[in-house]
Amino acid sequence: MRKLVAILRGVTPDEAEGIAGALVTAGIGMIEVPLNSPQPFESIGRIVTAFGGDALIGAGTVLSVGDVDRLAEAGGRLVVSPDCNPEVIATTKARGMQSFPGVMTPTEAFTALRAGADGLKLFPGSLIGPDGLKALRAVLPPECQVYAVGGAGASNMAEWRAAGADGFGIGSALYAPGMDAAQVGERAQGLVVAYDAVMDKLNPPKEHQAESPRHRRGQP
Repeated sequence: MRKLVAILRGVTPDEAEGIAGALVTAGIGMIEVPLNSPQPFESIGRIVTAFGGDALIGAGTVLSVGDVDRLAEAGGRLVVSPDCNPEVIATTKARGMQSFPGVMTPTEAFTALRAGADGLKLFPGSLIGPDGLKALRAVLPPECQVYAVGGAGASNMAEWRAAGADGFGIGSALYAPGMDAAQVGERAQGLVVAYDAVMDKLNPPKEHQAESPRHRRGQP
C-alpha cells in the first residue's frame, strides 16, 4: 500500500463515496475524514461500507476518547490527531485501530510512541521542514513511521523522503469542498505518479541494481 493519506476535510456524506472511489481507483489506499467536516461519522460509515476491504479508512482531528469510540462504531480503523494525547492513543489501541498522533518535538514524539502509537504525524510540516525531520530522525527508532502533513506535496516529496519521511498526508492539494470525484481522481493520479517516481528513484528495483558495474564485477 502506498503511504499516502488523503485528507477529505469538508467532504459531505452525499459525495463521500464517489470521491473515495476516485481515490481508491487512482491507487490511494488510506483515507481520512476530519471530524470538523459535516456529519463526518456518516461519511466515514459510507466509505467503510463501500471500500472498507480496499482501503484503510478513518478520521482526522480526533481529539477525545469519545471520538475514538464513535469512529470504532462507524467502522473506521485509522485515528489521526493534530496533537499527542496519550489517552486517545491508548483508547485507539484498545479498540484495535491504528494511531497516528500529531507531533512537532522529540518530547511529543517519544510520548506518543511510549503510549503505543503506530506512527507519527509530523504536523505542521511547513513549520518543521525537512531539516527538522532529519534532525528528529537521528533520535527516533529506525522502524518508526513518520508521515509529513501540512507543507508536503508532489513538488517537495523527494526532499521530504530524503529527510526520512515514510509517507505523506495530503489535504487541499487533493480535495477541497466543492470539487467533484472526477477532479479529485485527476489530482490523485498526478500525486500517485509523483510518489511512485520518488520511491523508484530512492529505492530502485533489485534487477536494476544488479546491472550496475559494481555488481557486474562481483563486488558487494
